[in-house]
Amino acid sequence: MEPRRPPEYILEVLSDPFSLKDIIKALLHTIFFHRYFTPIRPLTRDLLDITLPTIDDVDLETLIDQRATALVRQMDSQAGYSYGVGAGAGGGGYNGDGGTRGQLAVKFFEKKRRKTYFSFGKGEDDVCWEQWILNISLTRAKDEMAANKARQAMEMNLERNAQKIINIVNRDKDHIPPITTTDTNPFPYDIVVNPRSDGWGQRIGIF
Repeated sequence: MEPRRPPEYILEVLSDPFSLKDIIKALLHTIFFHRYFTPIRPLTRDLLDITLPTIDDVDLETLIDQRATALVRQMDSQAGYSYGVGAGAGGGGYNGDGGTRGQLAVKFFEKKRRKTYFSFGKGEDDVCWEQWILNISLTRAKDEMAANKARQAMEMNLERNAQKIINIVNRDKDHIPPITTTDTNPFPYDIVVNPRSDGWGQRIGIF
């Protein structure tokens, strides 16, 4: 019998180039706030006039920042113009086809003992129990009026995605595995940039 497919939750994310990194980080923090089963000090941050939760953990913040930066740079390369990383107020307008897209995935795992007839080896597998997919689309504004409309659309999109995360974690709980370890973080995780093209690549979240 094949293992049951883990639930997959998809967030459609809208951003302009200059808010891209902050929006990605904010949504990742919101996901991890509800899936980081360790004692944490709850904090909040404001983005686009919306107050969102954040995790006060240096290691996790560093990893989130690294992956957000990597995605911004890949989308930068795809679009052929610079944004998001080191962009200042003097960057002015930008040129692009408006069709730049990227994807970021988060997977949470549990450790399960591997059935084996041998006494050597690790004896455990990481089995995914939940995954989140962020599909990111860039919006392009050519003038101030369009920029204002884009900001309103981004605010609505961010608020909608944050509420979607909250609704999901409050509704779907039966699939969460029991905590059977005394490790600081009982559930390893992956954060992967553009997983469809790069595979599941580097494991960055084992603590």
